[in-house]
Amino acid sequence: MTQFDGKVALVTGSGAGIGAVCAAAFARAGASVVVTDLNAEGGEATVAKIRADGGQAEFFAADVTDPDAVAATVGFAVRTFGGLHYAHNNAGVLGESARLTDCDDQIWFRTVQINLNAVYLGLKHQIPAILASGGGAVVNTASFSGLVAVPFASAYVASKHGVVGLTKAAAVEFGKKGVRVNAVCPGSARTQLNLERVAGNPAIEKAMTDVSPMKRFVEPEEIANAVTWLCSEEASFVNGHALAVDGGALAL
Repeated sequence: MTQFDGKVALVTGSGAGIGAVCAAAFARAGASVVVTDLNAEGGEATVAKIRADGGQAEFFAADVTDPDAVAATVGFAVRTFGGLHYAHNNAGVLGESARLTDCDDQIWFRTVQINLNAVYLGLKHQIPAILASGGGAVVNTASFSGLVAVPFASAYVASKHGVVGLTKAAAVEFGKKGVRVNAVCPGSARTQLNLERVAGNPAIEKAMTDVSPMKRFVEPEEIANAVTWLCSEEASFVNGHALAVDGGALAL
């Protein structure tokens, strides 16, 4: 028996990167997993990997900014696996690197739409399904940048601070009803996207990793460990918390 046997988890943005690793972690812990992403090829690859490792998963293509698609994803989870117990709202974008007064309006709006409004839509549709399934937990991916200011990333910082605030608001409304809501706040992660950003430029990698006293990227598996712990019974009294997985950056 594993901790999530008989449970159902939904992970957005799980066609690659942190989301794919978190979806696999839920499956290893025994959950049936709904993998959802706009990238069908990536989503199907995540499902194939989970099944190859002996887990159970299905893919559902969806745009997390589309209310009807978000509702359909939750409905798919309930129809396919009989309920929903855990959700990880992970889909997100970095936005642009620009001074606030130089930001492109459309990139700003898109960043907030994907990083924050999509989490709102997820919670709106996931929480009733989790309540109907007997309770559970939601983890939203915020960021180290949701806890502090980072220059030249105002849209990303604002959207991730919004995720932390929304997480707390949902937690106080639904914790007493049986749905805990928390956020995970990673530092710079060793994802393909970040590796491409630093390729051939050691100065960029140093700037990204020097933020942490541990002087390295956080591994996606370390983030997945935090996400699954927050959903587990070991975290049964943890609610409304923004858990920094930042190697001690906030301690500096």
